[in-house]
Amino acid sequence: MLTNDQLAQWDRESFFHPSTHLAQHARGETATRVITGGKGCHITDRDGNRMLDAFAGLYCVNVGYGRPEIAEAIAEQARELAYYHAYVGHGTEASITLAKMILDRAPANMSKVYFGLSGSDANETNIKLVWYYNNILGRPEKKKIISRWRGYHGSGLMTGSLTGLDLFHRKFDLPLAQVIHTDAPYYYRRGDASMTEAQFSAQCAAELEALIEREGADTIAAFIGEPVLGTGGIVPPPEGYWEAIQAVLQKHDILLIADEVVTGFGRLGTMFGSDHYGIKPDLITIAKGLTSAYAPLSGSIVGDRMWRVLEQGTDENGPIGHGWTYSAHPIGAAAGVANLKLIDSLELVQNAGETGAYLNRAMADALGDHPHVGEVRGEGMLCAVELVEQQDTRQAFDPARKVGPQIAAALAARGVIARAMPQGDILGFAPPLCLTRAEADEIATKTAESLREVLG
Repeated sequence: MLTNDQLAQWDRESFFHPSTHLAQHARGETATRVITGGKGCHITDRDGNRMLDAFAGLYCVNVGYGRPEIAEAIAEQARELAYYHAYVGHGTEASITLAKMILDRAPANMSKVYFGLSGSDANETNIKLVWYYNNILGRPEKKKIISRWRGYHGSGLMTGSLTGLDLFHRKFDLPLAQVIHTDAPYYYRRGDASMTEAQFSAQCAAELEALIEREGADTIAAFIGEPVLGTGGIVPPPEGYWEAIQAVLQKHDILLIADEVVTGFGRLGTMFGSDHYGIKPDLITIAKGLTSAYAPLSGSIVGDRMWRVLEQGTDENGPIGHGWTYSAHPIGAAAGVANLKLIDSLELVQNAGETGAYLNRAMADALGDHPHVGEVRGEGMLCAVELVEQQDTRQAFDPARKVGPQIAAALAARGVIARAMPQGDILGFAPPLCLTRAEADEIATKTAESLREVLG
């Protein structure tokens, strides 16, 4: 029974929720869930239900809930200086310190950090910087951005265009013309089942090469990709993928943007996914794990070769015409400093690698023999279970059956939060990096129970 029906009424009457069936929620057909607290890997709602959050909010609460060190850093910064802007050389101790801490952890040859508030605005910044870069170099036609189907890069106009998921395009007049898409490195859904991972990676690179030839390399500015596809299904790249893709980009002088909003700051068992896969980006997008979502903050890490051209641009044209009011917000920066210290002191990057591997093994052991489990896949503290009607043929369920959402609901009834991913019956897991092996076992056991409840 709800403890505050007035709050539920206000919610239906006043609150526009993202990624929600608006009509059903307004009519009260879907529940209002008010979260009131959290500790470690668990959250609590106003009805006293305690849930193991196996998705860390939205892949973001890396250090876990209820960390007083971050709360105290936020409060101290708010008391001392709640806000000042970062325009025209202004900064705060927190923002300057955090930029230094990020570069100390970033892949080689990165130069500066620009701060925003969300992964979406960071990718908007990235695209503007790419266009500026090519204008300064006298290449005004080199402006198209290649993204991948099933990639996720945000919900804005450009970033929603970069996102390669139908839900984020439908009825929004997206994607915009400057964005073109190439195939996802989705090995499980390869057309030719006899292909090895290396062969499939070579095919992805060949298709990228063909796209560049059709469009003209002199019109293409950058390629953007997540080290591991996130919202598109939690899909690690097949063997040799990033090596093959980077060779094509280097051949055609196309910049590489690594979207590390999900993978940055430890989730794969390395500080950055770029290090994990040998990616050498020109720009890196960060958010989520930067503050473990204790305060909004994002960033664009700019590589050396881009930074030199940006400096040249301001020598030729004056100050760069880009900025957000809340860029490098001191409260977000203070949260980031405290968060990165915790990631180090609690050895969460190592735990993500070790306990994440344990979680993936436990899920494979618990589910691998079920006739409707097509694949259990993952890397680090990321795991996905893809569900199919027919295992041998990889035939998908009829989307109208909503098999993934049904299993996620059965799992929630057992006190574990997973995510029914869009565009397929895929159950996603991305727990806080402080997950224990006992909690990993609980996730695997209850997922198997939920699967049997829904599918037998």
